[in-house]
Amino acid sequence: MKKIELYITALSHSVTQSHNYAVVLGAKDGNRRLPIIIGGFEAQSIAVAMENMTPNRPLTHDLIKSTLDTFDIKLTEVIINNLLDGIFYARLVCEKDGQVVEIDSRTSDAIALAVRFNCPIYTFEFILDAAGVILEEPDEELEANPIKPSRKSKTSKNPNDMSGFSTDELTSLLEESLSNEDYEKAAKLRDELNNRKSSGQ
Repeated sequence: MKKIELYITALSHSVTQSHNYAVVLGAKDGNRRLPIIIGGFEAQSIAVAMENMTPNRPLTHDLIKSTLDTFDIKLTEVIINNLLDGIFYARLVCEKDGQVVEIDSRTSDAIALAVRFNCPIYTFEFILDAAGVILEEPDEELEANPIKPSRKSKTSKNPNDMSGFSTDELTSLLEESLSNEDYEKAAKLRDELNNRKSSGQ
């Protein structure tokens, strides 16, 4: 399968769950985004590495990198290789003395290590098809949705009960969430739209 390279576009705090964050990966060859919900510790570890900060004591991912460096093991790439029941799976592709070894990893840990090793992150088309969202340009968005439901009609319904929204309303809310960089909400809206699409609603 052809690999698609990703890059980190945002690290967003969860609005509804105080201990959760969303890391958003963007496809380098287009405007698709892959939001992934992660824990607070992993989000902090990714942020520390992205900002080139040095903590007083090494974080777990710093310790792993130091260990691999000590034994001359290079992390060459990270692959987000599967999505089952809403859970992303990843593999670390490591190299030592010309020998390549793949190691299973949580996706959040894999991303934290990828930032430290400055190595590429990849995924596959079927994962982007299943869990990705498309970030449209403002002009294209306006052309595709010239009339949007009024805010009054949205706020009169319980936003946590998505069954009360039409597909058009959910699509509009998804676009609004992406515009506001509320990627956790966008991921939930995307999942609801995908569920409706698969069930033929």
